[in-house]
Amino acid sequence: MRGRYANLTRIRSLDPERDHLAIYQTMLRLEFPWDMKLGLNLAFNRSFSVPEIARVHVGTGELTERTQQRIDDTGLLMYEMVLHGFEHPRGRAALRRINQIHRRHDIDAEDHRYVLGCLVVVPTRWLDRYGWRRPCCHERRATHAFYRELGRRMGVTGLPASYAEFASWFDRYDTARLRPNDDAATIERATRALMRTRLPRLLAPLGDALVSAMYDAPLRRATRVTEPTRPVRLGLHLALRGRARLLRWCGRPRRTPLFADGIRTRTYPHGYDIERLGPRPTPAPDQAGTG
Repeated sequence: MRGRYANLTRIRSLDPERDHLAIYQTMLRLEFPWDMKLGLNLAFNRSFSVPEIARVHVGTGELTERTQQRIDDTGLLMYEMVLHGFEHPRGRAALRRINQIHRRHDIDAEDHRYVLGCLVVVPTRWLDRYGWRRPCCHERRATHAFYRELGRRMGVTGLPASYAEFASWFDRYDTARLRPNDDAATIERATRALMRTRLPRLLAPLGDALVSAMYDAPLRRATRVTEPTRPVRLGLHLALRGRARLLRWCGRPRRTPLFADGIRTRTYPHGYDIERLGPRPTPAPDQAGTG
């Protein structure tokens, strides 16, 4: 069991402010790879569901007409920054591309804060409930510090000063702004089709119910998703808790970091150019329709 907590011992020896990148990399690549990837997916799903943000995405058609590519592009830009940091050329290129994409849209500062809040709070709460161990205070502080730095470099102001403050702000915003809307329902139908393809074939008949059971009640209401039956919700909860216990008592520390051999996606099986990730450029009015 001592070896099972070797990464946690190392994390606790680091400074969560100065070493936030190293801690966050360890969480994603070694300690909780499956849970962190799923948690980040759920975080993006939630951020896409706020009416104002959903309206922008439906307007571009990126999430409804090029769903797989849009999801892959978002993940690649995020992982490039996590794997390399903001000062590495690839991390700088990913951040520059994110800022270029966001400049095209008139997005309220609070909505920018909410997207970052989703990335801070949603995966952490998933780990609290279903991780093989709960994240320690260093990991919570490092997660907050990583996304606070990302927000600063994106020009997002007014970010809460700690994880606890961000979680409280997130809950207030969620209560006030995460409302049922048709745009969020449209995006959810497109993205759930991808989530279903990742389920084992034996679980395919329960695919829709299991995806819905991963959402909490506010997200289901916002996306107009029917609440799954109690046996499905309870079955998923018990399976995930059982998995956590099995990993805690029988699992071994991961030795090969996630993405050690590069990031593979369905859209880019042979590699990608960071500068070309994201939505396609919108033609200027005088160029539209010209050949």
